[in-house]
Amino acid sequence: MDAGSVLQLGFNALSLGCAYALVALGFVLVINAVGAVNFAHGDLVMAGGFLAVAAAQIWPAPGILILPALLVIMAAMGVVLGAVAYLPLAKRPPSAVFVSTIAVGIMLQNGANALFGAAPRAGPALVVPGHWTGAGAAFDRQSLAVIVVSLILAGAFRFVLTRTQLGRSLRAVAADAEMARALGIDARLHILGAFAAAAALAGAAGLLLSQRYFVTPTEGTGLMLKAYIAVVIGGWGRWGGAVLGALFVAAFEVLVAAWLAQPLAEALLCAAVLAVLFVRPQGVFGETHGRRA
Repeated sequence: MDAGSVLQLGFNALSLGCAYALVALGFVLVINAVGAVNFAHGDLVMAGGFLAVAAAQIWPAPGILILPALLVIMAAMGVVLGAVAYLPLAKRPPSAVFVSTIAVGIMLQNGANALFGAAPRAGPALVVPGHWTGAGAAFDRQSLAVIVVSLILAGAFRFVLTRTQLGRSLRAVAADAEMARALGIDARLHILGAFAAAAALAGAAGLLLSQRYFVTPTEGTGLMLKAYIAVVIGGWGRWGGAVLGALFVAAFEVLVAAWLAQPLAEALLCAAVLAVLFVRPQGVFGETHGRRA
């Protein structure tokens, strides 16, 4: 394999990894906020992809113009998910939340299948199709747009968490909800905000992935697994670790699939995760919280 091919694969892996990073960030946000896994998170990515497909049918515009409305709709969906699948069960064991979010995921899958059918669908391109060539590789505009949009959204996410009062309140609720309530912070409202932000990130990832990788009603399970793997590799509850874990998953998936085959790449990825857990159970970059979901 020549240098141009390697560069091409690396560029594709970076584009895919940036989209996966948005999925992983939303996944970690809910884990930190409520201490439980949202098993419908992958299906929210799928829902974002199908919303992009539907929006493009109504208004055939580039995905970059559809994205703002999609973020709002997905955020509203996240609020509903948190209000229905988490808040009524907040005092119950985490397994109750697991079951409720799995049920929501199944509902999303069946709803998408009923509305769009089981066949793969392609979402709108983010920008006008085309590519640049250099160093023996072709750099697709769509992939570059995915990288840029992902960086902007991830940067905005980090800014809100670290530089605003809302972000500080969210982190306070994540650290100790009871203490946050004692300080006058409305924990329920901030938990719903966490679900809204996580769903918005998931929906954005769905749009970014839908044009090149297509979208099907059942793909949420695979995306959920990849987000879980990214978090396990990066360290449970760590934002930066989740991003690096997502980039690793994408690089592994693209490079190994190019050299061998996609099914074998996925099998080897699971084997790599088992090796990480065996050698370093807390993840490569440690662990922020001493709890697991």
